[in-house]
Amino acid sequence: MDSDDDNVEEVVEGPLDEDDQPHGFCTVTYSSSDRFEGHFVHGEKNGKGKFFFFDGSTLEGFYVDDALQGQGVYTYEDGGVLHGTYVDGELNGPAQEYDGEGRLVFQGQYKDNNRCGECWVYYPDRGCVFGEMNEDGEMTGDSVAYIYPDGHTALYGNFVDGELIEARLATLVSTENSRPRFEVTPNSPVYTYDKSTSTCIATHTLLPDPYESQRVFVADSPIKGAGQGLFAKTDAEPNTVMAFYNGVRITHSEVDSRDWALNGNTISLDEDTVIDVPQPFDQIDRYCASLGHKANHSFTPNCKYDPFVHPRFGPIKCIRTLRAVQKDEELTVAYGYDHTPMGKNGPEAPDWYKQELEVFQQRQARENKD
Repeated sequence: MDSDDDNVEEVVEGPLDEDDQPHGFCTVTYSSSDRFEGHFVHGEKNGKGKFFFFDGSTLEGFYVDDALQGQGVYTYEDGGVLHGTYVDGELNGPAQEYDGEGRLVFQGQYKDNNRCGECWVYYPDRGCVFGEMNEDGEMTGDSVAYIYPDGHTALYGNFVDGELIEARLATLVSTENSRPRFEVTPNSPVYTYDKSTSTCIATHTLLPDPYESQRVFVADSPIKGAGQGLFAKTDAEPNTVMAFYNGVRITHSEVDSRDWALNGNTISLDEDTVIDVPQPFDQIDRYCASLGHKANHSFTPNCKYDPFVHPRFGPIKCIRTLRAVQKDEELTVAYGYDHTPMGKNGPEAPDWYKQELEVFQQRQARENKD
């Protein structure tokens, strides 16, 4: 994250000393197209300065005898930022890293430009992994923990490069002196990485998620014709992750080519993959490892679908509150079918959705008229 020592100075704009070396505030453009703006003393960077690298990233800090020393700020080309401690131009000491949206993604230590010691790695969904980095800068070992977004429910055990291998339920009980302490739940089940395939939804289909189990339950929905629904087990604030939507991973073309009756529990994960909870796994006595598929539709939902990196299931979707919800309140989401008319049949959606959409639009029209 520093300049290449082999860079050859191409253009110098600014004052020069008697040996034609930069001396004072100068702009130096190198053959690599990197550019440095800052203070020089007889050809060496001394004082505040900033590199502008050819890829769009930058590095700013205080230079002593041509090397960055102390606090420096490296900004990635995507807008992410690393605040680090530099010794002789290399990262050595505490560091914090943020993504392009300003969210903390890393907190810990560096040694000779590599992550080391005990570190935190945060996901955009606000789950995180804590543990000690090995010599390769990977969070690998038998004392690593994934911490759910509530900040205290955890899976503690064996991880490789931040990926769950085998762990038990634990609680983060303190962070005294910035060092977390975990209490493992006695007789906890063993959780393993269990990413689904196109044919296998999970190895342990009846092993509930411990975080989800604290927040939701399944019961008959008061929504006409909806069957079962998903309900809040406790009061929850806005932006709270409540449930997870895992399932088999199939393609969009497979979903598009089959009858709507088979697509009742499908949700798009990304441009390549759809998550599906097919029969008989839509019944909780056959599958209850995740319960997000039980949330019913509403045109005025109290929750939304969001991406989530789950320690057990891998990349999936979660259900996150849009507003505060109360204990025993049904959690609803907008299913997000395309409302654009498709020929004579109207929106590309199942019949029940078209009917509900028509009722909703009529009600809105009456309210707007009043």
